[in-house]
Amino acid sequence: MYLFLDIDGVMVPAKSWERPALLQDGFMKFSDSAVAVLQSVITQETVIVLTTSHRNRYSLEEWNFILERRGIVANSITKLEESDTRMSRKDEIMQWFETHGIDSEFIILDDDKSLNELPACFKKRVILTHAAVGLTAEHLMEIKSKLQVPVLG
Repeated sequence: MYLFLDIDGVMVPAKSWERPALLQDGFMKFSDSAVAVLQSVITQETVIVLTTSHRNRYSLEEWNFILERRGIVANSITKLEESDTRMSRKDEIMQWFETHGIDSEFIILDDDKSLNELPACFKKRVILTHAAVGLTAEHLMEIKSKLQVPVLG
C-alpha cells in the first residue's frame, strides 16, 4: 500500500495562534493521536510517499530518522519528485500516478483542498483533515473503510 502523507495539518495541527513544539532534531513534534492512527494502518508492505512541502528539506535517510523519532516505523519511505514549477498538491500527486501507475492500494492523507478536484477514482482514497486539528482517531474508521473499496472500482 502507498500512503501519501502530508505533515502540516495532518501530523502537526496547523494552529495560527500557536507555534508547534520542536523536538531536538529541530523538526515539529507530531500529535500523539496522528501518530497512533498512522502507525495502526502501516504494514510491512506500506510505502510512505511524502507529499509535504517540507519533503525536499531533508534526505530520505533524515526523513526516516524524523519519522522514527516521532513513533512512525515504516520499511519504505519515498517522496514526490521535486518540481521547479509551483504545482498544486493535486497536480503533484497526479504526476506521480502518471509516472508510477496504480498498481497497489493507496490512501492520501492531506489537508489540501485542491485534492477535492482529483478524479473520482483518486478522490475516493483521500482523507481530508482539518488543518487546525490534524489526523485523529475518528479518521481511522474512514481510512479502513476506504481501503476496503477496490482501487479502480
